[in-house]
Amino acid sequence: MEVMNLNAARIYVGTYAKYNSGSLAGKWVKLSDFSYLEDFMEHCAEIHKDEEEPEYMFQGWEEIPDCLIGEGHLDENFFELRDELDGLTDTQKDAFWIWMNGDNNSLTRGAYSLVRDFQSDYIGCYDSKEEFAKEILEAREEELSEFARQYFDYEKYANDLFLSDFWYEEGYVFRNS
Repeated sequence: MEVMNLNAARIYVGTYAKYNSGSLAGKWVKLSDFSYLEDFMEHCAEIHKDEEEPEYMFQGWEEIPDCLIGEGHLDENFFELRDELDGLTDTQKDAFWIWMNGDNNSLTRGAYSLVRDFQSDYIGCYDSKEEFAKEILEAREEELSEFARQYFDYEKYANDLFLSDFWYEEGYVFRNS
């Protein structure tokens, strides 16, 4: 799953009636202007007030994962997820999308628990698996002498760590759940 900036999300809102009559009349709407799905839908109604009961058609979107939007709907979890992700740093947000792809989680489950699960699994950003392995070894108070360190095989140790306990993608380390 590619990295998304939900704060930059926007949707082109038309209607099926207009589309079926050969018109693409509608408007791009920034979702950052809304806190709730209901507010967004009220704005859509205002855009298409020339129709008695408009059936909205989302003809294009940007910065929204496909699992949260379709031609005729926007998942209400979008707003909750956007707000939960605002509490993360930019690095953590990038890591979140990698974690979502690697862990095959569903974005349609509760945003709060999804972000908390990510925070539980996310370890940090490292240049290599070996760099992470060195940090793990140093964190364990089993200090190796300088003599022993020159013979220690960090690559093999890292391989063992990433066989079952952790996974590594694009510089980010995650705990296997």
